Amino acid sequence: MANSRSAEKRIRVNRAKRADNIAQKSALKTTIKRYLQSLEGDRAMAEENLKKAYKALDKAAAKGLIHKNAAARAKSRLTKKLAN
Repeated sequence: MANSRSAEKRIRVNRAKRADNIAQKSALKTTIKRYLQSLEGDRAMAEENLKKAYKALDKAAAKGLIHKNAAARAKSRLTKKLAN
């Protein structure tokens, strides 16, 4: 329980930021899933979705949502799947 007005505000701000982070992570996962599903179909569509996944991963890393090395690792693994 917060003891001051500023502590109450921090609680409100943190809740809002947490909700935003959860939404952004969910959008990132959805983008990656779309790419993985498109691998089974058209190759051109898969390449387009890979670009979108790259962009989403880079944005997430830039915002601190995920670590930059985690983004690089994910990009590497996604590219490998396209090559196979």
